[in-house]
Amino acid sequence: MPSPFTPRTARDRTIVALDLPTPRAASDLVDRLGDAVSFYKVGMQLVFAGGLPLVQELVGRGKQVFLDMKLLDIDNTVAGGVNSIAGLGATFTTIHAYPKAMRAAVEARPAGSVGLLAVTVLTSMSDSDLRDVGYSAPAAELVARRAEDALAAGMDGIVCSGEEAAVVRKIVGPDMMIVTPGIRPAGGAAGDQRRVMTPAAAISAGADYLVVGRPITAAADPVAAANAIVAEIEQAL
Repeated sequence: MPSPFTPRTARDRTIVALDLPTPRAASDLVDRLGDAVSFYKVGMQLVFAGGLPLVQELVGRGKQVFLDMKLLDIDNTVAGGVNSIAGLGATFTTIHAYPKAMRAAVEARPAGSVGLLAVTVLTSMSDSDLRDVGYSAPAAELVARRAEDALAAGMDGIVCSGEEAAVVRKIVGPDMMIVTPGIRPAGGAAGDQRRVMTPAAAISAGADYLVVGRPITAAADPVAAANAIVAEIEQAL
């Protein structure tokens, strides 16, 4: 059956990463973006700067929130973390795609609460980076294997780069969500990302949601940048 997390509009598919130093800076950007954006990612930088109350503030303002915590610990700790996150009203949170951690998260998650996304391979990592930390498989193979594990564990979605989205879609079928970071408009700087893709290409490859940070947050006109990405998504759809 279709996922309850299926996006309704092109604007719903754009998740702006609030990778900013303070909750005030993040809140000011949300105010500036207004109705141009309906979905935000809150990650470790903002959480460790006191940003957890911002999650509830955004939910109270009718926004969706992706609380990107990349949980990985012993089963009991992962379970407790998921329960706490569910109480914040976030739409999504992330678990590193290790089978035991994913199963613990799925079993602990209160029914009808936060969606669980499996982090496969960070988009900042190349095949060479993976070899440096002991993985013999290239990124595409490792992502596919972890997507299979996430499907078996009952996760709600996968986080992978656009380069792997088409293969992941074949593995997980039509109902699991695919969330794609490393989105860069054509001609945009890749920064510290390695496996990047344009918005239109990622949607065409099978992504449901696109996580966009600096191309919007560092733009001279963030509203125009967000609207341009939404328009590109609409065209790709």
